[in-house]
Amino acid sequence: MQAVKILPKGQITLPKEVREGLDVKEGDTLVIEMADDGIVLKKGKTIFDYIGALPNLGMSIEEMRAKAVKEGIKGRG
Repeated sequence: MQAVKILPKGQITLPKEVREGLDVKEGDTLVIEMADDGIVLKKGKTIFDYIGALPNLGMSIEEMRAKAVKEGIKGRG
């Protein structure tokens, strides 16, 4: 077990062994969950993890993402 310090903006640095164990690199997404006695940190997935597995909808991933964000904002009104 290793201790990490919380920086002023709530940031932490994951130790190298943890990053390597989870196979996470700069730009990857992590999911944090509350547990009864602490937190659980897992490697997350984004739409970019599914490139090649999704059907071709005639839009790039970036276009799909922009459309989802735009429609999500409209849905809040």
